[in-house]
Amino acid sequence: MKNIGKEHANLDQQAYQIIKNMIRARKLVPGEKISQERLAQELGISRTPLVSALKYMEKEKLIESKPRKGFFVRNFSRQEMIGIFELREVLEGLAARHAAVRITETQITKLRNFFSAFNPRGPILDFKSYSNEDRRFHIFVTEIAAHEFLEGILQSFNIISFSYQVVTSEGLVRNPEITIGEHLAIIDAVCRHDPDAAETLMRQHFTRSIAALREDG
Repeated sequence: MKNIGKEHANLDQQAYQIIKNMIRARKLVPGEKISQERLAQELGISRTPLVSALKYMEKEKLIESKPRKGFFVRNFSRQEMIGIFELREVLEGLAARHAAVRITETQITKLRNFFSAFNPRGPILDFKSYSNEDRRFHIFVTEIAAHEFLEGILQSFNIISFSYQVVTSEGLVRNPEITIGEHLAIIDAVCRHDPDAAETLMRQHFTRSIAALREDG
């Protein structure tokens, strides 16, 4: 692991980003206690910036502190996950609308390349690769929207959705063979500069996932 103790940039922020990436990659999993001594040693920093990073992540609801026990990666209930997806439905619908208006030709080329490794008419067996592509797609649409506040809010929601969700394989709520068509339709609407269709399709995408979460409960 990268030793950041000798670098001069803000150690709190660096520790914060590294821990976030560890959660995203599931190197730290829901319910796991965070060993402050071990992590500080691996990062090459003192516990002070590490605790500052953990406290900030606690405010973001990614970490929880238990009295006399320490910091833990937060577990989310199914009902909490439904609430997060309801928020994503509204916010990512708005992001898709903005993206359809602002997307450039270079971004269109990149966006149309998403999911090209998967056959939309055949079985998709590599859930891990599809899940990673799914996450990158949603992040990229928000980046295209060029809305700083949306991007900041959705970053934590995306980490929760893809790293904490354990209902089905690799954080996927629904089968890739169902959702790939929805993703491709959203991509087409954004690339055609159709904000109404882009927002509607993105919101429908989340509405169906919310319904699936409720059914599984």
